Amino acid sequence: HTALEMFMAAVALAVSAIPEGLPAAVTITLAIGVKRMADVHAIIRKLPAVETLGSTTVICSDKTGTLTENQMTVQKISAGGDLYEITGSGYVPEGEILAGGAPADPSSAPALQECLRAGLLCNDSRLQQKEGRWGIEGDPTEGALLVSAAKAGLKPNTGGAWTRIDVIPFESERAYMATLHDPGEGKPPVAFVKGAVEKVLEQCTQALARDGSTGDLDRDAVLKAAEAMAREGLRVLAFARKELPAAQRAFESSQGIADLTFLGLQGMIDPPRQEAMQAIQTCRTAGVAVKMITGDHAATATAIAGQLGLTDPAADGDRRVTVTGRELQELSDAEMIETAERAKVFARVAPEQKLRLVEALQARGHVVAMTGDGVNDAPALKQADIGIAMGITGTEVAKEAADMVLTDDNFATIEAAVEEGRRIFDNLTKFFVWTLPTNGGEALVIMASVVAGTGVALPVLPVQILWINMTTAVLLGLMLAFEAKESDVMMRPPRQPDSPILTGVLIQRIILVSVLMLIGVFALFLLKKKGGAGLAEARTVAVNLIVMIELFYLFNCRSLRHSMRSLGFFSNPWVLGGSAVMVLLQLLYTYHPWMNTLFHSAPLPLADWAVIVAFAFAVSLAVGAEKWVRERSAAAALQAAGRGGRS
Repeated sequence: HTALEMFMAAVALAVSAIPEGLPAAVTITLAIGVKRMADVHAIIRKLPAVETLGSTTVICSDKTGTLTENQMTVQKISAGGDLYEITGSGYVPEGEILAGGAPADPSSAPALQECLRAGLLCNDSRLQQKEGRWGIEGDPTEGALLVSAAKAGLKPNTGGAWTRIDVIPFESERAYMATLHDPGEGKPPVAFVKGAVEKVLEQCTQALARDGSTGDLDRDAVLKAAEAMAREGLRVLAFARKELPAAQRAFESSQGIADLTFLGLQGMIDPPRQEAMQAIQTCRTAGVAVKMITGDHAATATAIAGQLGLTDPAADGDRRVTVTGRELQELSDAEMIETAERAKVFARVAPEQKLRLVEALQARGHVVAMTGDGVNDAPALKQADIGIAMGITGTEVAKEAADMVLTDDNFATIEAAVEEGRRIFDNLTKFFVWTLPTNGGEALVIMASVVAGTGVALPVLPVQILWINMTTAVLLGLMLAFEAKESDVMMRPPRQPDSPILTGVLIQRIILVSVLMLIGVFALFLLKKKGGAGLAEARTVAVNLIVMIELFYLFNCRSLRHSMRSLGFFSNPWVLGGSAVMVLLQLLYTYHPWMNTLFHSAPLPLADWAVIVAFAFAVSLAVGAEKWVRERSAAAALQAAGRGGRS
């Protein structure tokens, strides 16, 4: 070969072997996925997270507001040894307080009134009515306490008595909040405390009796009452108070207030989200484990988990599915890994323990998605493969650390994002399987012409290969990014993160199409030249055959497993539109004089088009037959495995 021929062959081989449109197609596909996720309330902050979502094997989710409605309603109060029921739901301050099924008068029950007053005053939220609808400004748990107090006729302080003069804000490490109030002239300041039952009881030395007198504290009775409420799925808070010296106008320490008087318990319900229940079942079918993390009492967490379908007594058997933060604290790293894998519910968990949970699950090879909303959740969100921050209740620190932000704080959105991630990865794989035979076939054609010797010119010029690669990548391959998810996308197990994008089956399919393209292009090119056609006309046949093979093969790539008939020919209008535009461009490429000059093409007779379309359709049939054989073989193997299992 001459130096010019060698140079042209080398350039043609390089251009044909490199998929120029691949980086753009991958980026655009991921960007389309980001847009689709935003439509379902999931904001992706880091583009690679789109693909990682499809490989998620474990989702660790907060309970309140994510798996539940985040609309607390106090249903039961235990005060002075009596149990009261509260009617009404939501944030509308309408309902009754019942004792033994009969209406109770809070004014004649000092212990009940003081318990309600503690919930009203030790509170940073506001109950308000806007446009005829009642709502909460602040924490839903505190909002429920305002509503229960309002049902007893107690109203927030607007000046005068019970003015707040100091506060110890709630922190997860303390698990309680305290406020100091001035009850009025001549009266000593009173501190009110609310928080986790165990934490508050640790600081109590006496209890308020039914008639308002103080007496001995029966800790076992209080814990028993709290446990009974928790088993009903109620979130339980304890309340206490203490009179301080008249001269004391601030808390001396934020570490604790000793010698408190126990006032009572309030149990509230946060109903599970219906869509979360369905999403959990979908995740289970898809092989994605869901674990609930909450600061609630273990019994409450277990009850809510049962309502959500996270736990199944029949399937779980004697295994402990609920573990508390205190138990996690005592575990070694090896025990932590085993417990994280086994347990489904983690109660009374501190933020720093979320990080240990993520690390333990990752040690087992899991791809972990972790939710969080607080500042202290940031390390766990950073460590997780997918950090998910709450858009409504989440702090800016949590959002900055996260890969994804939920604008509706809903678990169902996480499941939808995982589903979208799987769809995107499927479509990326489809693009790879579609584009690589093009490059492989073109490269084989160039190599074959070189091997054939000086008597065979290049069937396709470098500029023609560039035309093929750039136009088909945009008008054909990119259309796969708009392919809808397949019906079984959430019935497959998660993809292993270390598994290759292209399986052995797909590589064999790529080789099959590449070889068929080589045979067809080289054969038609040589036959056209042998029939007396010019070099430009023969190359035009070769270029059009490559494009038509890609076009017909595109419909096979809309699903890597199923036939086009099962998908529906018209189910992706983008593919049809792109194919139509591609055909028009090829007609211009073939017949327009300016294109003939620019790309060294030539007009073709109608008979050539018949041969081109027939061979391209034959390649499509060959791929369809290969998919059909593999699908039948897989179904037969599955059926045989089922018979073996039953026997």
